[in-house]
Amino acid sequence: MTLETWLDWPSREALSRVGLTRVRRNLAWGVRAVVLGALLWSTFSSRQGPGHWAWVAGLALVAVCALLGREFFRFTLAHRLAPSLASLLLVMAAAAGARAGGWPVLALVLWCGCAVTALERLPLAAAVPCTTLALAAYMVVDNDNWLTTAVTAAGLGLAGYVLRLDAEARGNAQRLLNQERAARAAEAESAALDERARIAREIHDVLAHSLSAQLVHLEAARLLIEREPPGEFREKILERVVAARGMAREGLAETRQALSALRGEMTPVEDFLHTLIEGAGGGTGLGAGSAVQVTGERRALPAEASGAVRRVVQEALTNVRKHAPGAAVAVRLAYLPDEVALEVRDSGGRKRSGELAVSGSGYGLLGMRERAELLGGTLEAGPNEEGFVVRLRVPA
Repeated sequence: MTLETWLDWPSREALSRVGLTRVRRNLAWGVRAVVLGALLWSTFSSRQGPGHWAWVAGLALVAVCALLGREFFRFTLAHRLAPSLASLLLVMAAAAGARAGGWPVLALVLWCGCAVTALERLPLAAAVPCTTLALAAYMVVDNDNWLTTAVTAAGLGLAGYVLRLDAEARGNAQRLLNQERAARAAEAESAALDERARIAREIHDVLAHSLSAQLVHLEAARLLIEREPPGEFREKILERVVAARGMAREGLAETRQALSALRGEMTPVEDFLHTLIEGAGGGTGLGAGSAVQVTGERRALPAEASGAVRRVVQEALTNVRKHAPGAAVAVRLAYLPDEVALEVRDSGGRKRSGELAVSGSGYGLLGMRERAELLGGTLEAGPNEEGFVVRLRVPA
């Protein structure tokens, strides 16, 4: 054996009960019940002294040993050598006290248990001396002939080592299973990312190129119209062309955001809001006083929460352009401990309160409300003192 073999702990998978079949788990509980029953039987069958005080003392000793045994299992699972050895040696000392107090069977059971569990759960460099000490105490006080005692002691040592090897084999199997699950999850995630990248390329090749071409043609049409003599018809056509150009530019920006999301390259939410408001203020229907305010400690949001915030802001701005063009918009984003809160408030009229919840660019705040509820959040939309306000809260 190498030095590492003597100094290494059994793995945490081996020391825990993870991976045990139901039969083996029930068998382990059965063994514990038998050991506890043996301890109680030895206590009651070896009553010493007058009255019931000896029973009380014996039961107290069994309870202390059970508590120490539980702490030993907990400390070894955490790979803490000093407290593990302390709890085991205290159990051995309790066994010696039981032997001196007239409970020989209780003492033998405790020493045998210490010998087996030490080999099963401690590094071999610490387990071998502890097992040797426990078996030596057992052999000294055992009343059988020396050959039976020696064979029993050897069998106990072999049982402890076999249990150690079995636990290590189970721990290795559990580690391999966890690694295989992690590899499969990584493979599935990689396949999903590849598929999303393929979809992003398709969208870029079709939609983004189409919108870019539309912007070029609309800009050319605007320049041609501006060369025509002034007149009412010219102004109406120019207004429509400029509006179409703005919508195409906005659609291209949203398409790029969607492509970034598909590639996992989404910009932070606060940056997106600043870009959206700053870009919206230039002739697309929002007032010049529109602003964004961000409070709380900024952090990366889950994809679902981030997408909900982005879509709600876009829908709210679309409704402002449609129902209150020229109104100033105040967007507030608050990072709270367990959630994120968004408020979009405009200074337009209040008359549109009934229609706003179901209008918009094909999605509508009604759909936004349903999406927020699916995420465990809430969305409220309604008139305020000046105009209209939309409030969103989602876990994040």
